[in-house]
Amino acid sequence: MSGGTRHPDPDQPETARAEPGPDRAAEPRPDPAGEPRADRSARPQTDPVDPVDPVDPATVSRADHTTAPEVDQDRPVRPRPEHTEAPDQAAPPRADRATEPETEQPTGLFDLLGVAAVLLEADGRIDMWSPQAEELFGYDRAEAVGQYAALLLLSPENRDAAIELFAEVMETGRGWAGAFPVRRKDGGTRTVEFRNMRLTDHLGDHYALGLATDRSTLRRVERDAALSARLVTQAPIGLAVLDTELRYVAVNPALAAMHGLSEADHVGRRLGELFPDTAFQALEGSMRRVLDTGVPLVNQEVVGRTAADPGSDHAWMTSLYRLEDHQGHTLGVAKVAVEVTDRYRAAQEAERAQRRVRLIARGSARIGTTLEVERTAQELADVLVPDLADMAAVDLLDSMLRTGRTDPGEGPPLFRALAVKTAYPTDAAGALVPPGRLTVYHAGHPAAQSVRTGRPVLITHLDSGEVGRVAADAEAARLLARAGVHTDMAVPLIARGQCIGVMGLARARNPAPFDADDLELACELASRAALSIDNAVLHQHTRSTAEALQRSLLPRLSPHHPGLEIAARYRPAQAIGEVGGDWYDVIPLDGDRTALAVGDVMGSGIAAAATMGRLRTATSTLADLDLGPARVLTHLDRITLGLDPYIATCVYAVHDPRLARLEVASAGHLPPVLIPSDGPPRLLDLPTGTPLGVGGVSFESTTLALRPGDQLVLYTDGLVETRDDPIDARLDELLRLLSAPSPSPEDTCDRLLRELRHPAGHDDVALLIARVLPLGS
Repeated sequence: MSGGTRHPDPDQPETARAEPGPDRAAEPRPDPAGEPRADRSARPQTDPVDPVDPVDPATVSRADHTTAPEVDQDRPVRPRPEHTEAPDQAAPPRADRATEPETEQPTGLFDLLGVAAVLLEADGRIDMWSPQAEELFGYDRAEAVGQYAALLLLSPENRDAAIELFAEVMETGRGWAGAFPVRRKDGGTRTVEFRNMRLTDHLGDHYALGLATDRSTLRRVERDAALSARLVTQAPIGLAVLDTELRYVAVNPALAAMHGLSEADHVGRRLGELFPDTAFQALEGSMRRVLDTGVPLVNQEVVGRTAADPGSDHAWMTSLYRLEDHQGHTLGVAKVAVEVTDRYRAAQEAERAQRRVRLIARGSARIGTTLEVERTAQELADVLVPDLADMAAVDLLDSMLRTGRTDPGEGPPLFRALAVKTAYPTDAAGALVPPGRLTVYHAGHPAAQSVRTGRPVLITHLDSGEVGRVAADAEAARLLARAGVHTDMAVPLIARGQCIGVMGLARARNPAPFDADDLELACELASRAALSIDNAVLHQHTRSTAEALQRSLLPRLSPHHPGLEIAARYRPAQAIGEVGGDWYDVIPLDGDRTALAVGDVMGSGIAAAATMGRLRTATSTLADLDLGPARVLTHLDRITLGLDPYIATCVYAVHDPRLARLEVASAGHLPPVLIPSDGPPRLLDLPTGTPLGVGGVSFESTTLALRPGDQLVLYTDGLVETRDDPIDARLDELLRLLSAPSPSPEDTCDRLLRELRHPAGHDDVALLIARVLPLGS
């Protein structure tokens, strides 16, 4: 076969072609070393070769169609560059090569395309047939090698065009690319994309190399590649590929814009190098886990700041997955980032709104649970810290506490600290005025400004040198600066149109400055708390007045009573209760007799105390008329009717030491306790009667004999009644306590109050104990 000088028609019979016959094929060709060779020494190459002398066809061997022609012994051999050849896997390694060529891992693209390689001789016969060709065309190697390609693969209507193109490639050396319908072995037709080129070996002989792949597969890969390129360059979401060292390999414009860096600035650098924020370092750790485990990470929210907007937080939903080629080799990590800053900020705003609602709801539930001024102020501070501030202080105008009026008088206002609270142990606690102490703030202090103007003062940023502006004195300023206080606000406590005090808030550990939303929330809580504090102040003044009135109306006991040792106690109501109308009285009568009375006006406050005073006065007047207990109660009932709507209960008794007897009557009151000197205490079984003020009911008197040592205990329901225990159980407890020996009625009074009455009792108590003494002692 002559290389490049003739182009036989592949459709001509083999006998008409100028091809060597079998006898030539059997002649061995000597190699340049002088020994027979069965294999050719060089593969076809695409590089052009220098012109060589023609070769006699008789010297060319075709013993093996799978190898290229050998060089003649007398023909000089052109040196072959080592880097242009791939090692022949079927041949032993060359002894003259110092090192083997390096090979990279296959990319899998050729496997994806299924690229087939076919080598044709100049006459159009198939010389080489790759395994991919077997799969693409359906013919195995034995069926294809030695056959004319046009006859084997093309339908008659397509052969002429193919032969013409083949001849042009072989004659001109210009490659050709295009698609042809190919006939497969199974009879089906498949459109195949071809790339044809002429190859020339070192002898100058020409061959045709055809690379072929299924056209539909190629178009799909092309579409995927084009789509991927458009997605990468045009998608509004951020896309990036990182290698196995987590260095950026490729970044699309959207991600570059998110980061505020060019695509070139990314390549070769890690995310942690670009942005040292903790959030991005954590994301880089997630990348490493995805690379190591292969488990994708989907929709992880990342919040941080980039060069695109270094002054504000932005949010991205980031997904990561490991990239692998078709053979499973790890290539790196792919990152997809979608900016969700608007959604993040909306969620933050919604959370802030919910936090405000929760804080206001908690404030409504927790502030003002009692009518105690100090406790109400502390409840306000507890709500504010730590949800809104790191530290809080609540101060009230001292004039409000003393007189119930907000007029501070001349000079700067005098404040009394009511409550302080810090979110954590801090030096700043020493800068806060402790509860109960009086203080005056300088004119520039936010608290003084707020009370003076009735408006809140917001300081969003405080430098360390400006902390003295919010401190009570120089030492307090030093402590606040050391604690890191950087933002402050003062909010007036306004109730019923008057400023009664101020609450101060500050942040140190919380890095966010107070803003307008925080101020609005603080003002809302201050408004609610101010009314509760004002109510507590009003209650405190009313209570003090009622208690003073109550005590002024109670009798001053005489130290001497014929035949009796008497002890009495009055305890006003505590907690949210009001001073009530409980009273006791000891009235001397003629004949060494003594009248004993204990009563309880239903209701509380000044009005109840005033009604109690009127009933006590009436009782003293009726006692002087020397009326029996039942008659006294009857008259008191009529008097009480005129004091509508008040109702009262009462026990009235008269002790006669000469007759050693006690006459007693009850108007709806709890039964007295008799403690005999020689037996256990017992409740007196008296006709109960109806309370005073009901009217129209008669009362009965009961007479008892008393001996020296016997004791009579009169009390109001505040001593024994509770909200949780049945009255019978409490009366049993009273009898148990009275069973214990006691040295004196005074000790008995103290023990009963200590054991039976809760410190925060909701009702006042009147208690009267009389022990019978021998007459004349």
